Amino acid sequence: MTSIIAHRGASKVELENTLAAFRRAVTMGAHAVELDVRRTRDGVLVVHHNPTLADGRVIAQCDHRDLPDHVPTLDEALDACHPLWVNVEIKNDSSEPDFDPTDTIADDTIAVLARRAEGDRAWLISSFRRETIDRCRALRPTIRTAWLTVTIEPDAITSVVNDLAATGHTALHPWHGTLTRDLIQRCHAVGLDVNTWTCDDPERMTELMVWEIDGICTNLPDVGLTRL
Repeated sequence: MTSIIAHRGASKVELENTLAAFRRAVTMGAHAVELDVRRTRDGVLVVHHNPTLADGRVIAQCDHRDLPDHVPTLDEALDACHPLWVNVEIKNDSSEPDFDPTDTIADDTIAVLARRAEGDRAWLISSFRRETIDRCRALRPTIRTAWLTVTIEPDAITSVVNDLAATGHTALHPWHGTLTRDLIQRCHAVGLDVNTWTCDDPERMTELMVWEIDGICTNLPDVGLTRL
């Protein structure tokens, strides 16, 4: 069965990436929650999509105590998501002001998840930066990891899919707008799951389910659940 993954929580009815959004996803019956992780100047992992706050301040240049109350720590967010499994997206883009070329944010994220002792199947770590998820795999080979991408050029699909599988990653996370049934089948053939983002159209959800998609990340988990 396809997993319905609440994108930044139930983000159409609550402020995204907040405790309220995560708790609402749980009450809606979502199978999982997706959230975004960044790091403050004093080393606290917090949940926020953009590198900057609404007032323009860069999160990586702020201490945790100076953030708005609605920005939760990673631990607080994971508590609010219980008992669902969580897709932890590590934000580490070279074009953004908090880019960490050493990928120590991966070390910090793994440390938080390991300390919680809830079992590695409770988590799926993803990132658009391949080096970040590679670092997670090196630190904790039993944890699930996925590479996020908008699309893969047709002539690169075989090499990308085979390499992800060979290096122990669990899944590929392509954008639903460019996703094809062929890509899903080729991933499944080598043991990779496919979770797509961010699909809010009910008809497209149904099509993806017919294609045997493993997970749909959506802002409307309640709608996604009606399509199962």
